[in-house]
Amino acid sequence: MSTIETPPEERMAVKSSVTRFNPTIIKEAVQYELDRNGQAFFVHNRIKDIYEIGNFIHQLVPDGKIGIAHGQMHEKELEQVMHKFFHKEINVLVSTSIISSGLDIPSANTIIINRSDRFGLADLYQLRGRVGRSNIKAYAYFIIPGEDVITEDARKKLQAIQEMGYLGAGFRLALKDLEIRGAGNLLGAEQSGHIGAVGFKMYMEMLEAAVAELKGEKAKPSFEPVLELNVTAAISDEYIEDPDIRLSLYRKIGGVKDVPSLRKILEELKDRFTRPPEETSRLIDIMELKILARDLFITRIDNFAGRYKMLFAPETPVTPERIFALHTTRKRFLKFLPEGGVEINLKGRKWHEIFGELKGIMEELQG
Repeated sequence: MSTIETPPEERMAVKSSVTRFNPTIIKEAVQYELDRNGQAFFVHNRIKDIYEIGNFIHQLVPDGKIGIAHGQMHEKELEQVMHKFFHKEINVLVSTSIISSGLDIPSANTIIINRSDRFGLADLYQLRGRVGRSNIKAYAYFIIPGEDVITEDARKKLQAIQEMGYLGAGFRLALKDLEIRGAGNLLGAEQSGHIGAVGFKMYMEMLEAAVAELKGEKAKPSFEPVLELNVTAAISDEYIEDPDIRLSLYRKIGGVKDVPSLRKILEELKDRFTRPPEETSRLIDIMELKILARDLFITRIDNFAGRYKMLFAPETPVTPERIFALHTTRKRFLKFLPEGGVEINLKGRKWHEIFGELKGIMEELQG
């Protein structure tokens, strides 16, 4: 599958903000747009009180030429309003979500969406797409009554639309929407399901296990080892300034299943952003330890003041003989634990030494 993510030349990303309903913010946003000779949308998706909202906007911005548009208006009346807005006879359009598709007005570069928590992620994306259709910086304000009164799904949607404000984010937003709402029935007509209850990643793992079972293959138990190593490991702002790129790299690193793929990411980092700093290199090292631990069914690796405890799951493929063999190669600083694991004394060691020892032990256990 290939995706086209290249925006038109000179197109700029829309700056997105989620904020509580605040007349001052609304007034400043609309007035700023009018001061630069632009136009603004105010989306209010309730016809019942849309004219009251129009009066409210007019009181905030007396200089604004306000127009109202909604789907219950007579066809000719609606056409006249849109014609006036297109020709700048109206510079603030208060409307329902009727404007969400088909409009291309380069001079309209501010949109304010009231009660944005009631919209779907696709609707929010379409509405935001009404602005920023030229080389002028555009702004989108997603108004909510307060974070404490909106649903968890609404919070996730607004977080996604705010984080994915870069150009070409539509496909990733669609995937996020799929994750939040659920994917539905793969072999039927139902369009909503329960992925949200288990998480997209777990759903895919369950699906993979079910397919393997139908093929007669033995599915490997899946779990995530817990590593509490007490070291700083991150992709710093100084190394990669763009937060969207950092986020995508975190996801990429977190989704790696084998060491060769992890090494490819490290080479990609070096190629795109020069050699990574120490804290970013540690992030790669920790992920490598996690991959090795996952393969060996090591449930935890904990750092207690320089003493590293490594605990094994009952299903571990590592034989007791191989674990006891560690006593021969690392007799000075290794002891066995009654709860099913080993403790390695690496007190006073630097990170590269600690990483080397833990990796070496797991490679020995692999045989």
